[in-house]
Amino acid sequence: MRPSSPDRRPTHREQGKQARSHGHNPTHRTRRLTLTLCEWQSKLRPVFNGEMKVAGRRLPFGEATYVMGVINVSPESKNPHTIATTPHEALALARSYRRWGCDLIDLGAQSSHYDNPTLDSDTEAGRLVPVVEALAEDGFLVSVDTWKPEVAAAALAVGAGIVNDTGGLGDAGMLEVLEGYPEAGVVAVHVDGPHPHAVQDVALGDDKAERTADGFADLLVRLEPGMRERVILDPGIAINYRGDYAAYTRLQMEIIRRLRVFHRLRRPLLVPIPRKRDIHWVTAYITLALEYGADMIRVHDVAIAADLVRLWDRRATP
Repeated sequence: MRPSSPDRRPTHREQGKQARSHGHNPTHRTRRLTLTLCEWQSKLRPVFNGEMKVAGRRLPFGEATYVMGVINVSPESKNPHTIATTPHEALALARSYRRWGCDLIDLGAQSSHYDNPTLDSDTEAGRLVPVVEALAEDGFLVSVDTWKPEVAAAALAVGAGIVNDTGGLGDAGMLEVLEGYPEAGVVAVHVDGPHPHAVQDVALGDDKAERTADGFADLLVRLEPGMRERVILDPGIAINYRGDYAAYTRLQMEIIRRLRVFHRLRRPLLVPIPRKRDIHWVTAYITLALEYGADMIRVHDVAIAADLVRLWDRRATP
């Protein structure tokens, strides 16, 4: 037995006995830390726990993050690895996406970058329709990226299930088209302007996420209840703007960190992952989106995104 001394520090065993004698469990702090982490994770999970029916398919939200893979049938796109110039090429690329873990395809025939030419509706639809048909016939859930009502109507008529409206549902003509296809979903993309080719400098500011969420709240109030239930929200951080590129990059990151302001709107939330030259930036965006509760991510780098979704145990399909 160790001699008692007022100057001797108690051993770890003796400290444990003293703690227990005073009613303290030495594992209490660890348990409290674990509980705190669980509480933190629960705060980041998506708030929308409902279900959408899109083109006859059930899309349950709350426990999964859907991967939307981008295929561009616009040869002028600045992302060459996503370009398919024929329905055959698009189908081959979509099948690769599916093997990697993609849940749905987003097709674009009009590059949204403001530097590219604005196509007329007939040209855009002519590029898009044969590819939509091919993918729909192969069982894909297809979204079409457009702000033009005529193009959306042509795509929906041949099997598209979602309109990814880069005009933010600001065109009454788009709402009229959607009313004719009650099973179609719609993504309302925030854009500072009527559409991506009409943008100027992005409106920066610490309250950008809140201002964007307020705009969505106004939109949802204006919509009829049946239409409102079909809406997925996209904060628009993949839209290209003129202005300070570095500042916009920081803003994109900050908006992802503040996704909770969008969760309050009780609609599924799609986070479009900006395409950067450096893949580690893309990985950072995807990781943040998963951490802060994205219901869906729109990506150009499907294999990386699907791997990260698996790592986070948020796969929508086995």
